[in-house]
Amino acid sequence: MKLEDEIKQNTPFKDEFTKLAVNILYTHGWLSNIQSCNFKEYSITAAQYNILRILRGQHPKPASINLLKERMLDKMSDTSRLVDRLIVKELVERKTCPNDRRKAEVLITEKGLNLLTEMDNVEIENKTIFKNISLQEAKTLNDLLDKLRG
Repeated sequence: MKLEDEIKQNTPFKDEFTKLAVNILYTHGWLSNIQSCNFKEYSITAAQYNILRILRGQHPKPASINLLKERMLDKMSDTSRLVDRLIVKELVERKTCPNDRRKAEVLITEKGLNLLTEMDNVEIENKTIFKNISLQEAKTLNDLLDKLRG
């Protein structure tokens, strides 16, 4: 559906770049809403899922809070607080670094790994969101978004 129809806009955008910015923001919200609904049944947020995915990629090596912050998709997330919530859910554990007692290391637990395995189906379902675009169109869009940030 066209952006103008989605947001019920009757007047044209000032220019294509303004429309592009609004379109990216609108699409981000649309994707976030879909993900939030999918994550609800697992009682985690998108930011918590992001941390678990990072830790699974690091496994069995631990990650520091700073490394998690650097790799988070949402740079505004309070990583320490997110880790604390995941600890309460027993999905991650925090240990003191043996080489530097001031540094904390975060590890995904077996329960966290099992949850991600279960959630891999959500990722497969999420791919159906893109059913209206081809693989080549997805590659082109990825290239354009990379170029935009570059």
